[in-house]
Amino acid sequence: MNDATLPQGAEPANIDALPHNIEAEQQLLGAILTNNDIFDRIAAVVKPEHFFEPVHQRIYEVAIARIQKNALASPVTLKAFLEEDEGLKALGGPAYLARLAGSAIAAYAARDYAQMIYELAIRRELIRLGGDISARAQTMVVEDDPKEQITAAEQKLYNLAEQGQADKGFVSFLKAVTEAVSSANAAYQRDGGLAGVSTGLRDLDKKLGGLHPSDLLILAGRPSMGKTSLATNIAFNIAKAYKRGIRHDGSEGAVEGGVVGFFSLEMSAEQLAARVLSEASEVPSEQIRRGDMTETEFRRFVEAAKALETCPLYIDDTPALPISQVAARCRRLKRTHGLDVVMVDYLQLLRGTGKGENRVQEIAEISMGLKAIAKELNIPVVALSQLSRTVESREDKRPQLSDLRESGSIEQDADVVMFVYRDEYYREREKPSDHELDKMAEWQAVMEKVHGKAEVIIGKQRHGPIGAVELAFEGRFTRFSDLAQPWQGDGSDGF
Repeated sequence: MNDATLPQGAEPANIDALPHNIEAEQQLLGAILTNNDIFDRIAAVVKPEHFFEPVHQRIYEVAIARIQKNALASPVTLKAFLEEDEGLKALGGPAYLARLAGSAIAAYAARDYAQMIYELAIRRELIRLGGDISARAQTMVVEDDPKEQITAAEQKLYNLAEQGQADKGFVSFLKAVTEAVSSANAAYQRDGGLAGVSTGLRDLDKKLGGLHPSDLLILAGRPSMGKTSLATNIAFNIAKAYKRGIRHDGSEGAVEGGVVGFFSLEMSAEQLAARVLSEASEVPSEQIRRGDMTETEFRRFVEAAKALETCPLYIDDTPALPISQVAARCRRLKRTHGLDVVMVDYLQLLRGTGKGENRVQEIAEISMGLKAIAKELNIPVVALSQLSRTVESREDKRPQLSDLRESGSIEQDADVVMFVYRDEYYREREKPSDHELDKMAEWQAVMEKVHGKAEVIIGKQRHGPIGAVELAFEGRFTRFSDLAQPWQGDGSDGF
């Protein structure tokens, strides 16, 4: 049941009964129109949607657009943009803009007025949201489970706490363009670098431009290809590089790296931590598991553990999580510690709501849910996925989009689909018998060529090119790294 089918009465009958202060809105707008520098003081507090009067929202939006272009926003310059606005005509037309300027408050009081407008907007949204929750709870519908109602209410409360609005609704093209320019500016400020979060793997970053906010990235592969290792490596690289500061949009958060939430549905948190420590300490993971370490290796292992204690990598190893719980836990983590990237290992181990008639529908619900988390929290979500066995029956075992299990929905919802492929794994299983000398020499030559190498094949990318990226792979430490090319040094294998 969606909000559109809720019974009437979720909002007060008289909209004017909602908390608001028109005079405060007029005086704040007047202050901005007479002194554009005031906008910098209040930009982080109040957004257009926080104004109660729709005309004030539009005036503020146009003023923002001009100020951010370093152009003057005054009653005279705004007149051309708002002359045909029906709402403004009802208030007296362009003369209303002049009246706003005449009611301007002193610059020092602007922040207090902005805070008041913001808090009144939050109160209005809480009243609306409370009405929605109450009305939905009173309507007895078999399909509308109370647990789902709680999850939906939690989602709306989270949005309200984070963005100051329960439901976004339509966004004007002006605002969308401003956000697109802001994102491009962030990439430009990094000398044409990444628009997203760096994976810590140079060649992969070049192809992807980093992990972009609101994107769902699928990382797929057959068993033993190293998809969990690659996901763990990327998660560790991001968490290790984490630095907090003031971002390009003026908000506080990760300026490098980020806080990572890792849902490990297959391995325990302890096993996952051992993998990260194996990579960081360069002690083979099987030795860590058996406790078979020299004194030097153990010291290195302990030192790596101490260095990583403060790493913002949070692991949730609850098995068979429903997709709604993944969303709720991500919101909670973002509220308490921050959250910049989510990893899910792996997609097929999540559960849907149980309403799907078959597994294909359940997978569709899960992939849509993961994409919804990415958009809602404005973070990249990297989900691992299995591949069907059809790969094994082909001569060329490089995976392709059609190999994704229950592929229709996953392929459709994903912004990026990547496959991990290690030719070495398959070549090892083609070893001829010792007495076939010619074949053995040929096999050894092939093995030498593919040893320690892996490919990440980008099969789909909404924002950029497809193609393959070569990486180095060290199985002993379950570590992927950049592959050194012959022209970059002495031609060594990059280890």
